Amino acid sequence: MKITDLLTRETIELNLHETQKEAVIDELIRKLDSAGKLVDTKKFKEAILAREAQSTTGIGEGIAIPHAKTSAVRTPAIVFGRSKAGVNYEALDGQPSHLFFMIAASEGANNEHLQTLSRLSTFLMDVNFRTKLEKATTVDEVLEAINQKEAEVLEEEKPVAKKGSILAVTACPTGIAHTFMAADALKGKAKELGFTIKVETNGSAGVENELTDAEIQDAVAIIVAADTAVEMDRFHGKHVIQVPVAQAIKTPKELIEKASKQDAPVYKGTGGSKKADAKNERGGFYKHIMNGVSNMLPFVVGGGILIALSFIFGIEAFDPDHESYHPIAEALMTIGGGNAFGLMIPVLAGFIAMSIANRPGFAPGMVGGLMAASGGAGFLGGLIAGFLAGYLVLGLRKVFSGLPKSLEGIKPVLLYPVFGILITGLVMLYIVIEPVVALNTALENWLGNMGTGNLVLLGLILGGMMAIDMGGPINKAAFTFGIAMIDAGNLAPHAAVMAGGMVPPLGIALATTFFKKKFTKAEKDAGKTNYVMGMSFITEGAIPFAAADPGRVIPSVIVGSAIAGALTMMFGIGLPAPHGGFFVIPLVNGNPLMYLVAILVGAAVTAVMLGFLKKDAKE
Repeated sequence: MKITDLLTRETIELNLHETQKEAVIDELIRKLDSAGKLVDTKKFKEAILAREAQSTTGIGEGIAIPHAKTSAVRTPAIVFGRSKAGVNYEALDGQPSHLFFMIAASEGANNEHLQTLSRLSTFLMDVNFRTKLEKATTVDEVLEAINQKEAEVLEEEKPVAKKGSILAVTACPTGIAHTFMAADALKGKAKELGFTIKVETNGSAGVENELTDAEIQDAVAIIVAADTAVEMDRFHGKHVIQVPVAQAIKTPKELIEKASKQDAPVYKGTGGSKKADAKNERGGFYKHIMNGVSNMLPFVVGGGILIALSFIFGIEAFDPDHESYHPIAEALMTIGGGNAFGLMIPVLAGFIAMSIANRPGFAPGMVGGLMAASGGAGFLGGLIAGFLAGYLVLGLRKVFSGLPKSLEGIKPVLLYPVFGILITGLVMLYIVIEPVVALNTALENWLGNMGTGNLVLLGLILGGMMAIDMGGPINKAAFTFGIAMIDAGNLAPHAAVMAGGMVPPLGIALATTFFKKKFTKAEKDAGKTNYVMGMSFITEGAIPFAAADPGRVIPSVIVGSAIAGALTMMFGIGLPAPHGGFFVIPLVNGNPLMYLVAILVGAAVTAVMLGFLKKDAKE
């Protein structure tokens, strides 16, 4: 499929009128909609803004590639827009953006569509190609430039690594744009400097140009430019440079030169004995937990909301022996509680173990997690099972490393599963489960016996934690504790957690509305987006404001979030759904109106503090 099958005359605008980020996004979306490419413009914009919240798609050099993959897209398409004046798009290099390619990928887009969409992003690294687009006077000239460039690229041979070459892997969360731009930047710079390189891309369409074992063995070094997990165990014993995907786009020369000099640590999977490696291992501990939590979250959210919906029919309507019994409530509870929630802890443990030991750790982790869940050890037992299984498999690798190479093939299919599951199971059965059950019981009793004053203090702490780093380790620690308490049957802590997480973006949105002099036009535009972010329980919407003025914004959001968390405890609110923001407020245990009051009071406190603390903005 050619790019011009997706970018047509109807989706090209050579004279964009808007000059601000969100406004130009709206203008590009209107162009897509007028061409009949979208099902729901509002939902598509939400997907675009959600991607922008992760990191700007203004990649520098005057280029922006906003993109999203969503069911709001009727037909995969690209819209091209050009602004002669330039748009303040928060680009990586701080310069205005002039060329815009908005990529709209449908949820059901096949691999051919995704590969075509991705190919475009690599073309934009060519200065001559960009110049043609900037100077084009007609739509036909734009289409001709793209067809000519595509024909040149498709003639190139598939890269094959030579002995002594540099290898690289690129990956980004959506796998549409940044993945391929980073790959192209590395290839272009390597060619310019006279180095041989092969780049594996982990995109939406899957892995392309996959590195072979022989190529890895012969490589000088490997550059891993990724914002998502990639297969790392294959690089054991090699010099590996690990950086965010944006760094490969911005500084490919620096990375290529470091790789050529082998100026990078030797990758061992579990860190090393050096101090620097110890630091990386601490980061790895958090990464392992978050890998488990992120993969568990769909089970928690889906199951939790189904459980909450069952309560609409009555708190005990799922019980066939109760007078309020309703078959729909029973079905919702069976699906959500008996099955989705039943998989929650095994999935948590399995993916923690997999993060530590790759695929061989997954089966022992799942089994250990299932034993924790069925044995009553709960969330904490699942965490222990995940780390136990992961590091146990790493130990087994060392134990079996002396076996003949002829037996290498049976390790992952026989030795690791058998010994990993057996030893993990024995440790869980005879050492871990019983003490953890006792600890969980003590924690539940402690929370259950808390007086109002202590509960308010707990809510104050949990709410404040959600605002300290807004999506970072402290925020995730509070969120994880809330999920653990839902699993333990105590719904109050997570109500404080969600309230505290909604306050920062909502408070900032209110401040930009009622204290307009304190914010620039760009900040006021971003503030409108924060209404949606806050209502959807996306705390990260506050991060740009906190980064720009941490001394005033961070204290304001912490105080507001802490007050909201304390009020939820004071009002006796319980939250059975672990996510959903405003949309699950009707499902809370207690008075939904008072929960809403707690959130709005916290947001108002944040807004008022910002109004007093911030100085008048200068454009």
